[in-house]
Amino acid sequence: MRKQVLIFGLVGGVLVTLLQWTEFHFVVLEHSIAIYGVLIAILFAGAGIWLGTRLLAPRERIRERIVDRIVEVGVPTAPTPVAADHAVRERLGITAREMEVLELVARGLSNREIGETLFVSENTVKTHCSRAFDKLGARRRTEAVQRSKELGLLP
Repeated sequence: MRKQVLIFGLVGGVLVTLLQWTEFHFVVLEHSIAIYGVLIAILFAGAGIWLGTRLLAPRERIRERIVDRIVEVGVPTAPTPVAADHAVRERLGITAREMEVLELVARGLSNREIGETLFVSENTVKTHCSRAFDKLGARRRTEAVQRSKELGLLP
């Protein structure tokens, strides 16, 4: 009796496994193009994420190192503050327009007020702010103003 139950269970298990395998095989054959598309999408998404972290992360680290180095060493001796301001701006790559926006941010003006003052749109002000913040290694307006003052860009 035990032997028959064991054989019956074994044969049943083999049949269930065979049915599952054929069902799986059928699904794979039936939907192979969709499965291929999903695999390619996963591959490209992973490659994009990897490439993005490789390309963007070092730039932020380099910019932070430059800002930290300028803060450590200080501004090179120059006859006038304007020349020192220009040298630091040149090292960081801050444009004159971004500097104007930083000065108005330091005064406490909103993006809309800065746009009205400079006769540009609010989105243009946001673009100048974000680029200047990136170059200074700052995340917020207050941090950008503080770093600008440390570097001698703002009084």
